[in-house]
Amino acid sequence: MKNNTLKFKTNINCMGCVAKVTPELNQLTAIENWEVDIQNKEKILTVTASSEKELEIVQAVEKAGFKIEKINN
Repeated sequence: MKNNTLKFKTNINCMGCVAKVTPELNQLTAIENWEVDIQNKEKILTVTASSEKELEIVQAVEKAGFKIEKINN
């Protein structure tokens, strides 16, 4: 199964927020890699994972208490 780069707009805006969401995202086995660009005003979360896992990624970020919205490339 090929992994894709998925991009999401979030409100994860500081390293403390990243630390809060890290355990939620790291427990998803489908994710190969992820990062949040907190310098970008849109707070872009970039995830390398299979696109079937999009809902799980959204749920993990929301569970950590953040807003997340898929960006269509």
